[in-house]
Amino acid sequence: MPITAPKELYVSMLSELRHGAERSRKVYEELGQAAQNPGIKEALDARELVSSQIQDRLDQCFKLIGEKPVKINQQLHDVFIEDFRRELKEINGPVARKIFVLAKASHLANLQVAAYNVLIAAADNLGHPGVGVLLESCLADKLAFMERTRSLIREHVAEKVAHA
Repeated sequence: MPITAPKELYVSMLSELRHGAERSRKVYEELGQAAQNPGIKEALDARELVSSQIQDRLDQCFKLIGEKPVKINQQLHDVFIEDFRRELKEINGPVARKIFVLAKASHLANLQVAAYNVLIAAADNLGHPGVGVLLESCLADKLAFMERTRSLIREHVAEKVAHA
């Protein structure tokens, strides 16, 4: 579908975030299982719950702008998962697997943070300050998750160094 107006781009990007939130729940579940670590699994399970709350807020954004999500290209998420599975098979060490899983979770969150920043900046310009507030709350959740992920990575790198 060709995009010809800023609002169409906005709806498309918002649709990608909504779809991403929906798919992220599944991705975090798979990442948690792959980590084979109760602490990481717990953190990713919590992230899965937060993703469902984010999805609800994004649905509210669509209501506020009077639009519905549009069909989006799923290729980015599909390639991400395919690459994750392929690369994970090549990692045998348990600490390296944990760090890899956390790095991939952080990578996914970074992609979404960039989109939130653009949409928040555009919300006020499109006359939807309430949407900006909802998106900022979603962004805050993403940033909190990223900080927790950084903390887990530091913890597991320290564990690896201590055992080396």
